[in-house]
Amino acid sequence: MLETYERIKKLRKALDLSQQELARRTGYGDRSSISKIEKGEVDISSSRVIAFAEALNTTPAYLMGWTDDPYDWDTDPDHRTETVPTAIWTELMLQYHDDPSEAWKAWKAMEEDAMREAARTPIVPPGFEPIPKMQKVPLIGDIACGQPITAEENLEGYVDAPAMKQIDFALTCHGDSMIDAGIHDGDIVYIRKQPEVENGQIAAVRIGNEATLKRVYYYPEEGKIILQAANTAYPPMSYSGEELNEVSIEGLLIGFTHWMEK
Repeated sequence: MLETYERIKKLRKALDLSQQELARRTGYGDRSSISKIEKGEVDISSSRVIAFAEALNTTPAYLMGWTDDPYDWDTDPDHRTETVPTAIWTELMLQYHDDPSEAWKAWKAMEEDAMREAARTPIVPPGFEPIPKMQKVPLIGDIACGQPITAEENLEGYVDAPAMKQIDFALTCHGDSMIDAGIHDGDIVYIRKQPEVENGQIAAVRIGNEATLKRVYYYPEEGKIILQAANTAYPPMSYSGEELNEVSIEGLLIGFTHWMEK
């Protein structure tokens, strides 16, 4: 019974009850009776164990040392089970063979895992999208946004790009021929390798040993391709006949990074 008395004392202190108050709740005359019980100097009957359990918001099973869970699941005084979604509580009770103590422990573990995961996730202000998972793509040479410049096929390094997109390489733009499409001098463009694009799409286009970024328009009935800048200051670039042998699509523009300050 010594464990019973120790548990009575432990719960009384946890509930911040005085010995006098516990005596009142359990029908004893004064605090001295509680003091003797907590010291194990006086035995208590089973009916008294029930009275102490009710006064201390616990169960006789806990006071008797038959379980280590002091919570009274029969009366659920703190309404714990009501805080758990019904479907989840039902599943946990099934999993833990109708043992609310074990089901509650499992639920608290789930809550702690969720809190740790939330702490690892950056808080995103309303109206903003979270930063996507990134991938490294090779930054290869330059591409002209004006008159074509030589496309040096040299690896200059790697840049970050969204992993959700198929991007094969990136290029640095020079010139202002694509400013109406939002692409400025010094911007980084992301390219997906493919030999064809649809009419009006922006592509990295090789012309001989040079490369440029333009909207591509096909005119098969006239046997020509027109590369159109996104800046009215630049005239269309038209290729037909044998000139078409010098023109090849390097890839489709997937996106670009524009810095407000260069």
